[in-house]
Parts: sequence; C-alpha cells; structure tokens
Amino acid sequence: MSSFTTRPLQDNLPFGLRIGGLTLGQLQHKAVRDDIDALFVKHGMIVFEDVEQTDEMQLAISSCFGPLKEHPVKGVSRVDSNRMPGVIEIRSQRGRGVVEVDGRQVSHWLPWHFDHCYNDELNRAGVLRSVERVEEGGITGFLDGVALYEAFPARLRDRIERAQIVYRLETQFDQLKFGRPEQYRMIEPKPMPAGFAEQVAAMPRAIHPAVWTRSTGEKVLHVSPYMAQGILGNETPEGDALLEEVCQEINRLGTLCSYHHKWRPADMVIWDNLRMLHCVSGNNPEEERLMYRTTISGDYRLGRWETAPGAAMAADAMV
Repeated sequence: MSSFTTRPLQDNLPFGLRIGGLTLGQLQHKAVRDDIDALFVKHGMIVFEDVEQTDEMQLAISSCFGPLKEHPVKGVSRVDSNRMPGVIEIRSQRGRGVVEVDGRQVSHWLPWHFDHCYNDELNRAGVLRSVERVEEGGITGFLDGVALYEAFPARLRDRIERAQIVYRLETQFDQLKFGRPEQYRMIEPKPMPAGFAEQVAAMPRAIHPAVWTRSTGEKVLHVSPYMAQGILGNETPEGDALLEEVCQEINRLGTLCSYHHKWRPADMVIWDNLRMLHCVSGNNPEEERLMYRTTISGDYRLGRWETAPGAAMAADAMV
C-alpha cells in the first residue's frame, strides 16, 4: 500500500529523510500514515517532495503525526480557523523586522531555537509549507539535538547536562541575550499584534531541561538561544557566561552538521520540535515571504512554569 519513495535527506547527515510520490489518496489509509509516523520518529524530520500544495494536503500530512494544537499566543496570525483549524501564517513583511547580521541586512531572520520554549508545554512537531517564496534567502535550517549532543565538547556538555534553562516570550531582535552573531544589530523592529504586550506581561517564565532522554534511549541537547534568559538557579555572570558558551557552540556546530532547506514550490517539511532546533536565514527586506504552519500536539512533559500563570494568560492560551 505504501508506494511512496524514500531517500536520505543529505549525504553524511545522521538525521532526516525525503519522501516522494505521496498522494492525498494514499493518506486516507491508516497503514500509510502509521508508516510515515514511524519514519518520522526514527529520522527526526521529513521533506515531502513534489506533493500537492493545497490546504487539504497539508492537513492530511499533518494528520499522520497527531492532532493539531492551537498556537499558545493569541495574537499570532491564523489562517481561516473554520477552514484550517490550528494553522498559522508566518509572513515576512516588506521593510519590517530587519536586522543586520555579519554585514548583511535581512528581514525575518531567526536564530537557532525550538518552538514554544516560552511555554510550559511544547508541541510535538510543525509542518511547514511555502506559499510565497523569495528568490534569495528565506532558507530554513535544521539541527538535530541527538547529533548535537554527541558532537558537543564533553567538558561543556558535562557542565550543562543537568541544567534547566529559563525562557521568556521576547520576540524583538534587540532582546536576544545569548548566542548573538559577532556582527549584529536591529534596524527595524518586528510589528507586534494587538494585545501582544499585555499577554506577555501576564506570562511567567518557562523552564525546560538543557538535555533530555528520549524513550528510545538517545540523549537530546535542546537549548534555544532565542528567548533564553539564563540557567535556573545560576542567573549570575558565571552562569550567563556558561550559557553564552553553550549557545555559541550551537552556532558553531550549526555551520557543520545541519541541513538548510531552500524552498521549492512543491515541498512540505515536518520536524520534531522535541528533538530539533531550527533557524531562518532571512531574506531581502524589500521582498515578502509567506509560510503556512500546522502545529502538532504532543508534549514531552518536562517543561514547567516558574510561577503559576496569571488568569489573563491562561484564558488567552485557550483561544
């Protein structure tokens, strides 16, 4: 029944898979969906090539991996919730959210991170599709936390192994505290949705382990430089120096053992948010880029709030 094809994501990478020949009709069969989910557990991310670029196909692919989850931030732009529940749009607006990184001005640049680090509950995965592409840039990078743990310098890994990292929802680029590129400055802030500041003010900080162990036995190094505030119980100059060293090592290894996806018209990509980090290269500030992302439910149950969340934040998270 499973007539789709598979091949490695890229030579010399220990993670990732490409699937081709998948049709909407095949996805109606539970056995096919189960096969694809098993491949995802093993490989951590899948690039679906030459698939139908419709809302229906994106939802069908997403259904292989679990129920959809609403985004925890109310102000994030949604696609029609009646037609595509749980689907958000990620738009790079012309001339907005511009940073200069290593002498190059780009919009919608994002450092290495995992999604929802600012929340007590993560999501299992995200399925991403490019709706409006740019000619240059707009590349999404992926870095496997299992491979990252193995590649990390032992002296540094041992110091961070049992650490808990504190995160806060901060999206403006001048708030990046750890892992900044050597040449980095904000040019134009990102536009913020109505009510965003109020929700952020009501949210406590979230805490997640720097390293965790999968049910299959592998250890995952899972630190998001984006939105990190410090090491729990060690928010001191010494603790901050350690976390900065960890984040800069992630940046260094991110140039050596990662995968960077240049979007084509017929691609969809899923990555394991409990295992992978991802980043975005940014694009010409005069060009616009639009992505649709579904968010797959399924937490690892290791995150928590630093303090009890406020009533306003809890109400927003249910919307």
